[in-house]
Amino acid sequence: MKGKRLHGYYTLLLGIFFSPVALGMGLRSFVALPVEQGGTVWRATAGHNADTDANHLILSAAYGIDHRQTLLFGVPYRLSSGEGDRVGGVSVLYRHIVLQSDQKDGTDRLGLLGGVIIPTDSNRDEALQIGAVFTRFRGKNEIDFDVLYQQGLSNRDNTARYDLSWQHRVSPSEYPEWGIPPEWYVVTELGGRWSEAHSTVHQFTLGLQRVTKRWVFEGGVIQDLNGPNHTRFLFSVRFH
Repeated sequence: MKGKRLHGYYTLLLGIFFSPVALGMGLRSFVALPVEQGGTVWRATAGHNADTDANHLILSAAYGIDHRQTLLFGVPYRLSSGEGDRVGGVSVLYRHIVLQSDQKDGTDRLGLLGGVIIPTDSNRDEALQIGAVFTRFRGKNEIDFDVLYQQGLSNRDNTARYDLSWQHRVSPSEYPEWGIPPEWYVVTELGGRWSEAHSTVHQFTLGLQRVTKRWVFEGGVIQDLNGPNHTRFLFSVRFH
């Protein structure tokens, strides 16, 4: 009985210390999100390009195989543009956490990524994906950094991306002794998008997240720092 009480006590402490990071990740990347064994996360992200009046929707899902292995899925859909509506390729990624260091005030994680992009029509080709993601969570702050390279097959261009995200909790300033109330995070991000047909476009994102026990509502403004110099807006809803 004593062992069971101690186990329950340690489980409670871990829940208090690490519950906030369970929902944390950047606005523009899905690969940093931790998912418990058997858990699922659903996400819908809507984006609007103010300069081209183009809209897109990305539907994403994550499934936790165990505490170190996660499957990540994504399907982009262009809602309107000069070329009309179009469904993008289905992204399938496997993430394996190879290093994790937990402390009472946070955690560090390093994960490796691998997967494929499966085209949704016969006019496009597949791609292989490989990358890595690192997360550091301490107190009110979380930093996520990921890189992902996509090797196009046949006539598909090679592409790559990176995202560096800093999330800072502004409310509550201190957690109550029991339970975790809804939270507000300010998010700042630096990202880059490259393809072999174009130069790298670096982008800055400023956003806000509202985190509850099962729902996350988040939005932001994305500004190109070079290249097309476009301004984009995004809004995302997550269900855990």
